[in-house]
Amino acid sequence: MTIVPRTVVGAPTLGLIANLLTGAFANGAELPKRSVLTLEAAQQVAQAAKKEAADHSWACVIAVVDDEGLLVTVVRMDNAAVPAGVELAPGKARTAALFRRPTSALEEAINGPRPAAITAHDFVMMSGGVPIVVDEQIVGAIGVSSDTPDHDVQVANAGVAGLTR
Repeated sequence: MTIVPRTVVGAPTLGLIANLLTGAFANGAELPKRSVLTLEAAQQVAQAAKKEAADHSWACVIAVVDDEGLLVTVVRMDNAAVPAGVELAPGKARTAALFRRPTSALEEAINGPRPAAITAHDFVMMSGGVPIVVDEQIVGAIGVSSDTPDHDVQVANAGVAGLTR
């Protein structure tokens, strides 16, 4: 067995390191502040979307991601219309968050003036992904996979609206 020596850093050393790391900000520079999508807020978005889907009997998969496209929460309703929705909904949400626009705009571009957009790998360029905007800042996105693209968008928009209610 090999024993590796460990260095213990004392409080004076930690204080020096902290001063060095924060020194640039002591001269008046500030880090930008941004809103973040909390788990509670993401669940509120998902629940509002789920209610909209349930009110119309559209069983679906709903995913909410943060502004970096990382999954925060996902809801798979019983009897979801498209089994692949467990992959599609998070993909739509991630795509909307990272492209900073609804995925329906990307689908329209592919079907219209910008077919080259299809070459963007690992993105879901299908309607149903909508950015979540708070104070003019994208904090995340919701992705929905139900039975039709129009239903996906309607449920996603209801989810976003649920955050401001």
